[in-house]
Amino acid sequence: MLNAAIVGPGRWGQRLVDAVSTPPSENIRFTRAVARNPDTVREFCAARGLSVSADFAATLADPAIDAFVLATPHSQHAAQIIAAARAGKHVFVEKPFTLDVESAQAAARACRDAGVVLALGHNRRFLPAIAEMKRRIASGALGEILHLEGNFSGSFGLGYQPGIWRATQAESPAGGMTAMGIHIIDAFIHLAGQITAVRCESQRKVLAVDLDDTTSMFARFENGATGTLSTLTATGRVVRVQVFGTRGWLHLLDHHILEECDIDGNVRRNEYAKVDIERAELESFAEAVSGKAPYPVPVEDAIHGVAVMHAAILSARSNGERFSVDTGRQA
Repeated sequence: MLNAAIVGPGRWGQRLVDAVSTPPSENIRFTRAVARNPDTVREFCAARGLSVSADFAATLADPAIDAFVLATPHSQHAAQIIAAARAGKHVFVEKPFTLDVESAQAAARACRDAGVVLALGHNRRFLPAIAEMKRRIASGALGEILHLEGNFSGSFGLGYQPGIWRATQAESPAGGMTAMGIHIIDAFIHLAGQITAVRCESQRKVLAVDLDDTTSMFARFENGATGTLSTLTATGRVVRVQVFGTRGWLHLLDHHILEECDIDGNVRRNEYAKVDIERAELESFAEAVSGKAPYPVPVEDAIHGVAVMHAAILSARSNGERFSVDTGRQA
């Protein structure tokens, strides 16, 4: 049994705790929480048998804790991962991994040097429909991949109040890119390989907080394919990924609907049972720690995803100029 501490038991941190609590996982359990203000989560922690404090260092030193699960502000991830690795703790970190390539590489290196597992919370990789898309593409069923489209949007920006960390340019540059767009970037990498260059534009049209509401990115892949990504923080929720090839297309809508179209225009819709992808990723983290199986998201993919996101952020700050993913410079 992997004993874990949740760092940042806010809305999403609580979701992660509950994902493996009901029913109880046989592989991982949360026993401690670290919160900036423990009083705000004391009732939640008491109900789930978690001790809570604001002392990150003391929790690092606790020999009863095997792993840290980080649901903290993005800018804190690298330092927390490095500290955990040096304490010999395995790490699961919510996306985005970090906000720039250098810190992502440093965090990954610290875990590698310490011999601990580093797992990234790209939960959509655990969707059966995504697995089927990956299988179909790898089999050649779509022919040569030409283009990908993705959109992950929601309305949460409309409800944000000034002062919360998610509603700042420092933690959420390029609008919804760190909260939602990074999921599409990871899906693109998983399905079509590395991205070499991007252009991105981002603007705030309606939101009152310091957060862009409309962001779009154009990507060029190493294999010659292209891609477009949109993420909005002030509209109705949508999650979609579409892949176009010379033999037809596949279209993921939400988490459980996969449409396929052959070259003659015949469309078929398949629906999958809904899956608790947060539970699945945490169970996989525990299995990776025990040596049963590697964690399904390669660290190299996570670092590349940060590189793509960072290049998109730089492009957005430069009025949509094209930026190289490898160099982080205008291309």
